[in-house]
Amino acid sequence: MKMKIALLPGDGIGPEVVAQAVKAVDAVCERKGHKAEYSFGYVGACAIREFGDAFPEQTFKTCMDSDAVLFGAVGDPEFDNNPKAKVRPEQGLLAMRKSLGLYANLRPVETFPSLLHKSPLKKDLVEGADFLCVRELTGGMYFGQKGRSDDGNTAYDTNIYHRFEVERILKLSFEYARQRRGHLTVVDKANVLESSRLWRQIAQELAPLYPDVQTDYMYVDNAAMKLISGPKFFDVLVTENTFGDILTDEASCISGSMGLLASASIGEHTGVFEPIHGSYPQAAGKNIANPVATILSAAMMFEYAFGLVEEGAMIRSAVAASLDEGIVTEDLADGGKAYYTSEVGDWIANYISNN
Repeated sequence: MKMKIALLPGDGIGPEVVAQAVKAVDAVCERKGHKAEYSFGYVGACAIREFGDAFPEQTFKTCMDSDAVLFGAVGDPEFDNNPKAKVRPEQGLLAMRKSLGLYANLRPVETFPSLLHKSPLKKDLVEGADFLCVRELTGGMYFGQKGRSDDGNTAYDTNIYHRFEVERILKLSFEYARQRRGHLTVVDKANVLESSRLWRQIAQELAPLYPDVQTDYMYVDNAAMKLISGPKFFDVLVTENTFGDILTDEASCISGSMGLLASASIGEHTGVFEPIHGSYPQAAGKNIANPVATILSAAMMFEYAFGLVEEGAMIRSAVAASLDEGIVTEDLADGGKAYYTSEVGDWIANYISNN
């Protein structure tokens, strides 16, 4: 198969970790007879500096002309420390999601036997945890009307959801629950928010169409507690944009590191595959960042963009082997030998080529 892949490394450690994912993709393609063609695009702070736009038209065209996007991260202290900046790196990420119609963010959460001790939670709580977070990605407060009063002392953000936005993300989540263990948890704040009451109403309307799926409902504050006290309860968890952003970062503690969790953003056009961690500017250029989440995002790319499940499994097996063998970066080394980012990428690619 011929695959056109857009590479958007972005800011901070993005270029370093994306480079390691490319090594894994190339190793899989060589083993399985595929051909990957790469194109490059700017997004985030690097795009602002180059074009004055966090998601320039050239990058949008590159994405639309590709079969999949492998993305790193956006964010830069120059902009983080300047609340008055009119153009911000994160605007590039939001613009990419909106312009590509990427309304669903998929974040699988799983544990690795050799890293159970890395979780701040007790082993018996997290061992065997395996669930999928589905976050609505193009609606809600992040895209609603926002502003400040003339005197600057009052600010507002509007949380708006339309029926079609809620229906499509819920239908997708019901389908994923069918493919997994048949359990869907709808997370909202329906006791307070009108937008959440719309979510719950539509979920209750759809549930009878999926009699093979057990559907339950949970307020977001309770869900935040349940992720910590009983994560094995969840199979598929679906929620709105803001809640999903917070809960999925919280869920990273189950695996033990944000550097282990991949994600896919899918919808109307080209899907984007990215790690859930940020740009980690303090580590940029030091060759110490954990590339595993980005490499696992490449596995999701094979599976969700190209339907190549076996190829995705090859990458997952290589990652699991690297963790079992202790071929890890400093965040997972536990006082043992810490490997560089590029060394971990080389080891995983070599494992794929030879196993």
